Amino acid sequence: MSLNKEPAALDVDVAANLAQVNGAIAAAAKAAGRGVDDAALVAVSKTQPATAIEPAIQAGQRIFGENRVQEAQGKWPDLKAAHGDVRLHLIGPLQTNKVRDAVALFDVIETVDRPKLARALAREMEKQDRKLGCFIQVNTGEEPQKAGIMPEETDAFVTLVRDELGLNLRGLMCIPPVEEDCSLHFALLRQIARRNGLSELSMGMSADYEVAIQFGATLVRVGTAIFGARRPL
Repeated sequence: MSLNKEPAALDVDVAANLAQVNGAIAAAAKAAGRGVDDAALVAVSKTQPATAIEPAIQAGQRIFGENRVQEAQGKWPDLKAAHGDVRLHLIGPLQTNKVRDAVALFDVIETVDRPKLARALAREMEKQDRKLGCFIQVNTGEEPQKAGIMPEETDAFVTLVRDELGLNLRGLMCIPPVEEDCSLHFALLRQIARRNGLSELSMGMSADYEVAIQFGATLVRVGTAIFGARRPL
């Protein structure tokens, strides 16, 4: 479904919101004794039309996140053609039957969470001669309804993804349970990453990204604080 012709929300100043979030990221990094550029922003544009995304690009944002391959196909080919330095991250679950389309469109897959998917990505990247950056999604809360590899299985999965399949594994990603202290989950993800020699952590969203930065997040995924409420699909 293409969202290109939908108007941007009139009551949302995307550029101003983006500046505010970037300021908060820099302040949180400084408070944690980190460099102001140590944590990058992934602007989560899922359900948002191209007309809402354009102001963010014009304001200097270059990394965006989408949840669904099909939705991204409706708006991002034109946006990427017009802005060649924009990078698109897949931050939602990926089904194996969408791997070909995902490899063709996205630059980073943040939700590698099972061996079957990892193998499919490795095959497709070889076919398309594309070496996308990858993150392993860890189900830190061990929630049965949520995607992600279980914490105790992560070390072995890292070995498969990075060493056996040769994927460009950049780091780990998590989405903590909403009813639990997010800092416990961020600390766990950092611990797993460190013992596996992984330097990047994608963690923290609109409600908790400043806490995530305290625990070493290198990518924070923020949508609502920039674009306003999600639009119905």
